[in-house]
Amino acid sequence: MADGAGTRAVVLGGSMAGLLAARVLSERFTEVLLVDRDRLTGVATYRPGVPHGRHAHGLVARGHQILEEHFPGLTGNLVAAGVRPGDFNGDIRWLFNGRRIAPSHSGLGCVPATRPVLENQVRLRVQAIPNVRFVEGHDVLGLETTADRSRVTGARVQRHDGGAPAETLDADLVLDTTGRGSRTPLWLEELGYGRPEEERIKIDLAYTTRHYRLRADPFGGDLAIIPAATPRTPRGAFFFPISGGEGLVELSLTGILGDHPPTDPDGFLDFARSLPIPDIHESIKDAEPLDDPVTFKYPASVRRHYERLADFPSGLLVMGDAVCTFNPVYAQGMTVSALGSLVLRRHLERGTEPDARAFFRDLSREIDSPWELAAGSDLGYAGVRGKRSAKVRFVNAYVARLQDAAVNDPTLANAFIRVAGLVDPPTSLMLPRHVVRVLRGSRRPPAAHGNHDSSPSAPTERPFDASLPSRVPPGGHRRPEPETGRDPLAR
Repeated sequence: MADGAGTRAVVLGGSMAGLLAARVLSERFTEVLLVDRDRLTGVATYRPGVPHGRHAHGLVARGHQILEEHFPGLTGNLVAAGVRPGDFNGDIRWLFNGRRIAPSHSGLGCVPATRPVLENQVRLRVQAIPNVRFVEGHDVLGLETTADRSRVTGARVQRHDGGAPAETLDADLVLDTTGRGSRTPLWLEELGYGRPEEERIKIDLAYTTRHYRLRADPFGGDLAIIPAATPRTPRGAFFFPISGGEGLVELSLTGILGDHPPTDPDGFLDFARSLPIPDIHESIKDAEPLDDPVTFKYPASVRRHYERLADFPSGLLVMGDAVCTFNPVYAQGMTVSALGSLVLRRHLERGTEPDARAFFRDLSREIDSPWELAAGSDLGYAGVRGKRSAKVRFVNAYVARLQDAAVNDPTLANAFIRVAGLVDPPTSLMLPRHVVRVLRGSRRPPAAHGNHDSSPSAPTERPFDASLPSRVPPGGHRRPEPETGRDPLAR
């Protein structure tokens, strides 16, 4: 890339990080090949390479902003696919410890698409880039390097069905976005570079998800009901309408430290009953289930510190979950991948081949705040092992008081949502004007927020509005055949 452009880049992994990387690389390389084990073209539902894709996903505000920057008009594409956008605070029922934080207009856009719908719309935009080509149904076998192993020159791949011999995809740059199962640490060790240091926060989390057709509408115009898990109320849920027909909803229950939501229908219902609000259980207890509950387990958050390696081969970069995976309840993963794509763009714009160590240093700076936010929050649970510094203990105590105060204070609610959405840094919550509000407000009794307030009584329900999108968008909420053998929409 001495002249500011390269001949070929190879992206390993068709994840969201891989798609965003391909988008950025297409600006500087003559050809971009995106390799994935799954079939990608024409796939509008869950795919095996994204096992967590059938559970609740969230694209927080900063991620939405970056995706719209990369793909102008993407929000309109999502709306056309049946997604109803709204405001990240005013249109979502956020509840902490059983109480709703004050709803108000935050000015941050929210597009509550399921993972298959979002991924499909992004994939369609990437496929439309003339110099990007998908190499589908191929396993990645390893890296090709120069004889002295100082430079990566390509990747060895083979058709997943074994019907063809292995081949080498020569490249000026190889980018690993294969996710948390990335083999780059092993490959580096085999090449004599050593593995990156790993930081792990073991949380033993699980999501269990089921789809229903409800008899009445518990949302009252809100896009979702989210009783967030906290150390005081460690069981949580994500409950929201999905396109495909009147009354269709997706419910993902979450449990940490081995307290996993069951997959048997009665156990699933009992877990929903144990949530700190009655709304969800009251909505599903007499609803029509469309499938059986299915679980996804997430043992630990992992950060690989590539920026600390003393040496690294040229021609290779790593991005996305292959560098850092977060507790998914905080919905940071896709947005951190999007932030990584901006780091990649900045380094490519310098007109020379990206220096791996400089790239990883800059990427690490983007990861620092989300990691501190997620890891620090997880350490608020007594059963999570890890060093609790005085800073971590103070921040967790302060955030708990802020959440209490935000029940009455829309300014604090919006400040918290901006931090959770990775728009503002966590330090913004410590600004003097916010500290004063927290100290004054954290002891007040909760305010009522109309029919949307979480109270001990059952929620107000009404018939579903038939004007909401009713067609099945690409991806909808269909589950793959190997998982259940049954389509949840089949009657």
